[in-house]
Amino acid sequence: MKRWASHLGNLAVLIAGLGVLFGLPALAETYLIINATIFAAFAILALSLALIWGYAGILCFGQAAFFGLGGYTYAVAAINFGETTAAAALAVLLPTIFAALLGYFMFWGRISDVYLGVITLTVSLILYRFVNQTAGEQWNIGDAPLGGFNGIPATPILNWPGRPGDQLAPEDIFSLTVGMLLIAYFACKILLATRFGRIIVAIRENETRAELLGYDVRLYKLAVFMVGGALAALSGLLFANSVFVSPTMFSLPVSGQIIIWVIIGGLGTLIGPLIGCILMQVLTNQLGTLNQVKGFAWVDPNLVLGVLLVVFVLLVPRGLTGLATDAWRRLAGLAGRQPPPAAQPAQERASNP
Repeated sequence: MKRWASHLGNLAVLIAGLGVLFGLPALAETYLIINATIFAAFAILALSLALIWGYAGILCFGQAAFFGLGGYTYAVAAINFGETTAAAALAVLLPTIFAALLGYFMFWGRISDVYLGVITLTVSLILYRFVNQTAGEQWNIGDAPLGGFNGIPATPILNWPGRPGDQLAPEDIFSLTVGMLLIAYFACKILLATRFGRIIVAIRENETRAELLGYDVRLYKLAVFMVGGALAALSGLLFANSVFVSPTMFSLPVSGQIIIWVIIGGLGTLIGPLIGCILMQVLTNQLGTLNQVKGFAWVDPNLVLGVLLVVFVLLVPRGLTGLATDAWRRLAGLAGRQPPPAAQPAQERASNP
């Protein structure tokens, strides 16, 4: 029964994703398509933490580091190469190597979970601080100026492979981003269904027992950490094609938002953080629009997100997916419950002692 429910859930995700992929460009205006592209790019970022935290038990506060590195690597490489195909590949490869190096020192150093979170957050903040101070002509990588706090507004748009001068339209970037989100989601589902996926879940449940069974816990943690870094880098690459790269990609608010998306959506699931990410992005945009209409910032979106985080941690620890699952089980239980037998009249009870 659970297997059929899982298959139906995967089918529903696929149908919904394909519906958005082909339906939105035909119906929405350009600004809405660009916003939806940003949402989809952030959803991949949420998926990266959902995998390594929800299934491997690695609480990483530094996914923004790989996210920003992916964006900056793409922008710098694209400006220097004059085309974006090789730059896009490098934008995923370089942060993955960085994740491998960082993970090696943390996992082989037997760093505890608390210190791991502190170290990864510190790395993000160091990169944020460094990139903010790169204003000036001396801070160039080849032909690409880093721009300091202004970022790189001239971030090149992806071109069709083999055609450097033929850039993708916003609708094409949207289709690519949603397509990559679907591929990443189902790739994670397949990965978790393999022997590797079962082992990382076992490590999350009891690391000592998994080690006593002969598994090299450090190697498995490093491998899944690299996968999470690659997904975050892919998110940064796609985000850079929706807006442009800037130091805020490394910032503390971005790191905090990823945690909020995963907790609100549901830790230990893949679809939950995607839902939490998109809902929180829509809410943030609506609050920002409301502030613009009123003419002053009467509500702080970050404060609202903080309150929601506290509420979900205290009252809904399993997130929206857990809440929906419990509601579905209650409804199914009520539907399958047999009604109690009707009370017999007094005369029938007397004749049938």
